[in-house]
Amino acid sequence: MRALTFTPGKQGTLAVEEVPDPAPGTGELLVQGLALGVCGTDRELITAEYGWPPPGKERMVLGHESLGRVLEVPEGSAYSPGDLVVGVVRRPDPVPCGACRRGEFDMCRNGQYTERGIKEIDGYASERWTVEGAYAVRLDPSLESVGMLVEPASVVAKAWEQIERIGSRAWFEPHTLLVTGAGPIGLLAALMGRQRGLEVHVLDRSPAGLKSRLVENLDGTYHSGTSLKELTTVRPDVIIECTGAGTLVIDAMVGTAAAGIVCLAGLSPGGRAHRVDAGLINRDIVLENDVVFGSVNANLRHYRDAADALVKADIGWLERLITRRVPLSRALDAFERGHDVKVVIDLTA
Repeated sequence: MRALTFTPGKQGTLAVEEVPDPAPGTGELLVQGLALGVCGTDRELITAEYGWPPPGKERMVLGHESLGRVLEVPEGSAYSPGDLVVGVVRRPDPVPCGACRRGEFDMCRNGQYTERGIKEIDGYASERWTVEGAYAVRLDPSLESVGMLVEPASVVAKAWEQIERIGSRAWFEPHTLLVTGAGPIGLLAALMGRQRGLEVHVLDRSPAGLKSRLVENLDGTYHSGTSLKELTTVRPDVIIECTGAGTLVIDAMVGTAAAGIVCLAGLSPGGRAHRVDAGLINRDIVLENDVVFGSVNANLRHYRDAADALVKADIGWLERLITRRVPLSRALDAFERGHDVKVVIDLTA
C-alpha cells in the first residue's frame, strides 16, 4: 500500500512510498484511510525540528489528523465494518504516571507517552491503518467530508473544558470571547464559543476575505490587525490565544475583564526577545484574579466532545474550512505554503 513517510531528524526525506499492508493485532481495527489533515506540527516534523521514529526503524508514517472507515473488527468489538472513525493520537506512558493511569494522558507528567505520526508510533497517512479499539472514536456519518477536523477540534474541546473548570472556582457567566488567530484552531475555538452562546471576536492579521466571512457566518466580529491595542472597546471574559505570537501572548495576559481567563493554545518560537513590564502584568493578574494557562493535546473524552461539537455545527461551514484537498499521489504539494485555512490529503486518490 501507499503511505506518506519521512525520516525524523532529517530534512528533505518526505516521500510517498510503498510499505507493507498493516496486520491488525489483538483488539485492533483494520481501517481504510480516507483523509488526513495537515497542520503545523507536520511541517515541523518534516523540517526536522523534532520527531522520534518507532523503535528499530529509521522512517515512520506521518499524520495524526485521521479519518477512516472500518474494514475489519475483532470478535466482540463495539465497532462494525463501515463505521466512520478517527484514531486518537497520544498513548499513555508505560509506567504509567498518575495522570496517564487515570486516562488523562494528555497531561502526562513524565513525558514517556507516545504519539501516532509524531513520537515512536507510525501515523495515519496511509491507505490502510490499524488502531486499538480503545483508541478509536466512532463518528456520525454526516461528518464523512470533515471528520479529519475532529483531532484539531479535540484540542479546542480540551481548552474549553479547562476554561470552564477554572471558571467554576467562582461565579462564572462569561459574555465575550476573543480568539487571536483565524487558523483552524482559532476558527474552531470561535465555533465552540458561539455554541456556548458567547459574543465572539476574532483577531487575525489577514485582511477581509475567507477568514472574515467564516467568522461573520458564525455571527462573530472579525478584526484585521496584529495587536490587542487595536481592540480598545473589547474587554473579553475569555481569550483563547492561537497564534503563539509573542506580542499577542503578552497583550492577552492583561487584556481580559476582571477574573478573566486566558488560554494559550499556540506555540511561540524561541529566541525572540520582547520588552515587557513584568510588574504591570503581575499587578493586573493578581488584582483582577485572572488566570493564564496553557493547553495542548487531548484525551478520549475530548475527542468525543469534539465529535459532538462538529455534529452540531453547520457542515457547509466546516467544509469551507478545508480550502485545498490534495491526492495522496501528490501529497508533497500539501506542504507548499499558500493562503489556505486547512489542507487535507485524500488517501484514496
